[in-house]
Amino acid sequence: MDVIGDYLTAIRNALSARKKEVKVPSSRFRQELSRILLEEGYISNFQVQEKEFPPKIIIQLKYSAQGESVIAGLRRVSKQSRRIYRKAKDLPQVKNGLGTSVVSTSQGVMSDRQARKIGLGGEVICEVW
Repeated sequence: MDVIGDYLTAIRNALSARKKEVKVPSSRFRQELSRILLEEGYISNFQVQEKEFPPKIIIQLKYSAQGESVIAGLRRVSKQSRRIYRKAKDLPQVKNGLGTSVVSTSQGVMSDRQARKIGLGGEVICEVW
């Protein structure tokens, strides 16, 4: 019942199958993850279909001109069995700043860059590069 792990696995599987889009069940947290992936440039767009039951998020995946996926890797950091919390100064830099960590803070879900800028730490959810 790891909804974040299932979300990341659905994206990873769609990328390996060279799909243009992937549908995942919708939740507010998954919408925030999708928003961060969009802001950081890892996906081209996402839409929430609330008219369907259950609601779904359609994520448009992004590929380079050569057909390579923009997302080279996704990794779940904080798991249900082991939560990982970091202070703002200790937030990990993924691939020496080329990747992004997603952090759940007291002010919402944000990228590691935003959290460092504000000076907030929190739970490190996942890493994308």
